[in-house]
Amino acid sequence: MSDLEKTVGGHGPDEGDPERPGELHVHVVPIKFMVLIWGALIVFTWITVAVTYFDLGAFNLWIAMGIATVKALLVALYFMHLRWDRLFNGFVFLFALIFVMIFVGISLMDTSEYQHEVIYRQVEAVPPMQDSDTH
Repeated sequence: MSDLEKTVGGHGPDEGDPERPGELHVHVVPIKFMVLIWGALIVFTWITVAVTYFDLGAFNLWIAMGIATVKALLVALYFMHLRWDRLFNGFVFLFALIFVMIFVGISLMDTSEYQHEVIYRQVEAVPPMQDSDTH
């Protein structure tokens, strides 16, 4: 096995199959497939920007978060190679993602309760315009 095979695409000699210690866990992904995933990420980015031109009310945020979640899954599954890794690592990622969505969702639930106070304080902080002819 060459040095390139040991350093590119493997998880190291100690993290292979437990029944075959010292063997590398290597998965080679065709470049066409990775370019296809990259293209999907670009398309989802374009969709995210395009959705901002439509006023969908509160759904704008949820659509943007949904698209961001799909993009994060694509990056984690294919660029971080979680698709070919142990199932446990996928569960850890999934549960972390679910907890982040729960925490962000809970923190966004009460934004309408204090939004008027934030806007009111911003208006008070802006000094009144002065006429330049009076100086």
